[in-house]
Amino acid sequence: MEPLLLITNADAGSADRENLETALAVLRSSADVEVAETSNPGELDGVLHRRGGRQVVVAGGDGSLHAVVAALHRRNELSDTVVGLIPLGTGNDFARGVGIPLDPEESARVVVNARIHPVDLIVDCLGEVVVNNVHIGAGAQASRNATKLKKVFGRLGYVLGAAKAAVKPPFVRVCIEADGEQVADFAHPILMMSVGNGSRVGGGAEITPDASPRDGRMDLMVSFSIGPLARVGYVVRFRSGRHPERADVVYLRATRVTVTGQDFYCSADGEIYGPERHRTWSVEPAAFRMPLPDEP
Repeated sequence: MEPLLLITNADAGSADRENLETALAVLRSSADVEVAETSNPGELDGVLHRRGGRQVVVAGGDGSLHAVVAALHRRNELSDTVVGLIPLGTGNDFARGVGIPLDPEESARVVVNARIHPVDLIVDCLGEVVVNNVHIGAGAQASRNATKLKKVFGRLGYVLGAAKAAVKPPFVRVCIEADGEQVADFAHPILMMSVGNGSRVGGGAEITPDASPRDGRMDLMVSFSIGPLARVGYVVRFRSGRHPERADVVYLRATRVTVTGQDFYCSADGEIYGPERHRTWSVEPAAFRMPLPDEP
């Protein structure tokens, strides 16, 4: 096997370091591995500058994967790069959605033995990338709430952040278009919207259950469940991934989604930005490659 460049977070805790050593034992049985610890974009860019065509392995969560893919995309090197993943984060939503095992030894075996598959990427009108999922409304508010909570409570922080957002959700008035067709207008506020390359957010919740980063399209989910009883019904269905079945939920696939209107915040791969008034997201099919388990 060709040499590997493994990139990990310099601020990782002791538990993550133990899991990393477990994964490295598997990787080093098949390849020469350089480990690079980074703590900011400048250090990451310096590491990638000396990559020399090696396959990259990200040891971390969704944020770490996003950072590496975004940096490679910015450097115009993404299409020529194979990116493996050892999920060591809190949520690991992208890994869950594509079937990468959360066990460090098993995920390392995927890096070593699995077939290389093309993977789509979502890119917005400002050139920012989305590897897994971007959402606005209650979902983004839950992520904003969870940002501080998960530092104290870990994965439970997602649950607490979502609960807080459910009590007082932001109802957003926006116009949403998918491939030029109007999905929502200003007259009908939404509870939340999600554009999914991957299927899961918040530590495993299937927000866009049918999304796959291998099909060349994005999954769009828009919830109009704004009444108290409607929200309860939506949450019940959401927990089982059946919310797209509701009459007040729109679920479809598209290659381009545009949102304009009232100020809104976005949560893209767990990164919060805003307030925004206009964003367009487009899919770039087969933007890069990853060793992944075969789809069932």
